[in-house]
Amino acid sequence: MPAPEERDLILRAKEGSDGAFRLLVERYMKRAYDIAIHFVNDHDDAQDVAQEAFVRVHRSLGGFRGDADFGTWLYRIVTNLSMNKIRSRRSRARFEVRGDAMIENMSHAGSGAAAEPDMTALIERALHELPTLQRAVVLLRHLNGLSTREVSSILDCSEGTVKTHLHRGLKKMRKLLDFVATDGI
Repeated sequence: MPAPEERDLILRAKEGSDGAFRLLVERYMKRAYDIAIHFVNDHDDAQDVAQEAFVRVHRSLGGFRGDADFGTWLYRIVTNLSMNKIRSRRSRARFEVRGDAMIENMSHAGSGAAAEPDMTALIERALHELPTLQRAVVLLRHLNGLSTREVSSILDCSEGTVKTHLHRGLKKMRKLLDFVATDGI
């Protein structure tokens, strides 16, 4: 969307225009969902994250100064909510009884030959093996095509930190994918 048109929409939404805010949601919802799904790897959770992000945008729109692009601001909210969702899952998982998961894994293991995983599934699996910040940087930089500067703004860290996490994350993914390719897993 051209910058003047976007600024006009944001201004009208700040002034209380539901139609202008609806247009912003329509223009950014798919991208917000795409970022969330790469983090949380669950359709329902990604929808929840994207919707919650727009609820927060609506509440905070009056304070949006325009120092960053609207998209960058929104993606930062989506990224933070996604990372919170992941942390929440990990917290809950520590307290769940592990027996059910072990039974489920055993039943899948004994169900015959597994289908050959495709490259997309392997990349997704490797992404979810990365520490949260490395995953965030790889997702935002490579899968969402944001610049290093935009990623640093979203994650509130320096561009050098983004580059370091990107390098480490890609190196770890390469190692994980090489292992899969050589062992045929």
